[in-house]
Amino acid sequence: MKNSKHLTKLTFMAMMIAIGVIISPILRVEGMCPMAHLINITCAVFIGPFDAFLCALIIGILRMAFMGIPPLALTGAVFGAFLSGTLYRLSKGKLIWAFLGEVIGTGIIGAIVSYPVMTWIWGRTGLTWFFYVPSFIAGTLIGGSLAFFMLKQMQKAGLVAKIQEALGSNVYTGGSEVLNDSIGIAVLGFIGYLVTVVIVHNFVQDPTPAVNAVKYVVLAVFLIAGAAYWMTHRSAARG
Repeated sequence: MKNSKHLTKLTFMAMMIAIGVIISPILRVEGMCPMAHLINITCAVFIGPFDAFLCALIIGILRMAFMGIPPLALTGAVFGAFLSGTLYRLSKGKLIWAFLGEVIGTGIIGAIVSYPVMTWIWGRTGLTWFFYVPSFIAGTLIGGSLAFFMLKQMQKAGLVAKIQEALGSNVYTGGSEVLNDSIGIAVLGFIGYLVTVVIVHNFVQDPTPAVNAVKYVVLAVFLIAGAAYWMTHRSAARG
């Protein structure tokens, strides 16, 4: 049985590595690869921090070797994968912590580490320590949100625990669904904020203060919606 689960885990890892390489070009620009974060969080939840780190490492090496991607393929993946899996386990299976681990690990730690790597090893000039932070965070929010909502639905259907058991990983049933859903709604606000910023920056010439304020309105609406969802559903969840 143990050998069977080990083989299943190796097969799963190989599949995730292949998918990670294939889908990485989707929505990709330098410094932002949303699909990588989708794979990172999925691996972190199903196989834990060390195996997720290994998957991210292999995907990054393959992307560098066959797609000509700079070392951002590594710095923008391995830290998030490990921290996502670590926080997921420490929180006893709360998906929101897997998401936040990816955002912090890649969006902040990986982005900062990318500066010396790209400057001193890759020879890129004109960078600063926080040059990659905005694009890395944007990528993690997009890909991480996709992973969060996908895994959330799988968790509600009981599939996450079943897959974890089949892979021989630690099995978690998850935390408060109401809290996770509420935070998920709020996270959509940050996605909407970023989308609004991109649209205004690229398609609106000389935006007025009212137009510039739209991004804050979008963010506020989702934050309020998340808080309202939690307040209206928490009593039922306790009952």
